[in-house]
Amino acid sequence: MAVLVTGGAGYIGSHMVWELLDAGEDVVVLDNLSTGFEWALPAEAAFYKGDVADRRLVRRIIKQHQVDAIIHFAGSVVVPDSIANPLGYYENNTCKSRALIAHAVECGVKHFIFSSTAAIYAAGGAEPLDEEALIAPQTPYGMSKLMVELMLRDVAIAHPLNYAVLRYFNVAGADPKGRTGQSTAGATHLIKVVCEAAAGKRGHVDVYGSDYDTPDGTGIRDFIHVSDLTLAHKLALRRLRSGGGNLVANCGYGHGYSVQEVIASAKKLTGSDFRVNFAPRRPGDLASVIANAGRARKELAWTPKFDALDDIIETSLAWEESLTRKNSAA
Repeated sequence: MAVLVTGGAGYIGSHMVWELLDAGEDVVVLDNLSTGFEWALPAEAAFYKGDVADRRLVRRIIKQHQVDAIIHFAGSVVVPDSIANPLGYYENNTCKSRALIAHAVECGVKHFIFSSTAAIYAAGGAEPLDEEALIAPQTPYGMSKLMVELMLRDVAIAHPLNYAVLRYFNVAGADPKGRTGQSTAGATHLIKVVCEAAAGKRGHVDVYGSDYDTPDGTGIRDFIHVSDLTLAHKLALRRLRSGGGNLVANCGYGHGYSVQEVIASAKKLTGSDFRVNFAPRRPGDLASVIANAGRARKELAWTPKFDALDDIIETSLAWEESLTRKNSAA
């Protein structure tokens, strides 16, 4: 049996590949390398460059490697871009996921784990958000993910496919062993941007909105370390394989940090006093987004290991140093 990781050369996907290999799994990666890097993958993982909607390729991979589970990360993730290009997001996130699910059903894949998002929840709901909170995506990105959740729900009724949907809050950090991290040029993730500024790779950090109803006026987010997130996926796979039912669960820590607190932590850890520019709020951004992840902790026996802002930022800073050395050696 093998696990197919789509988008496995990307930020979260590459961490997942290492997590699975560390656990003794056979891993196959499918990635079109639009935002991923083949060098982020270990040699032990079989790699195919291609698209998840390519029926012939996906069927060949599943049959050749006896894939029993798919962990699906491939997709577009920049919220403002989805507002500017909704059709692109519905194509890449929804239509191609529909094709991948169809390939899985045709080939008899039993287990499917999908990377969803807290962006499916309604704005202004009571926090922390649990899985029963009002669903009302505010952006095409969130809607494109919700559509896949609904497809999985319906497909699992009609076919012998069980699934886990994990709704991410704000993923950050890098592999504590230094093997992979967020490497995409021009990334928009806050902690990545702040760490690049602290490392001298950006001239400043833009803060979008300083007039939110929060203690310091900037947005608050529930940042989850990427290694804790991939651990949740590994546990979800174990649950599905052992006969556990379908699962929808939030992945976050249950508390948040403001943009200003993130900036202050990076400055403290590095001694760098990079410039901060304040700009208007962006469409689709919320004042605060905090998870209730009690279901994941209970159903998966999930115990996070990196639940501290400084820990998250320290691994991110270490990865920036690693990228600098890698680029210097190239």
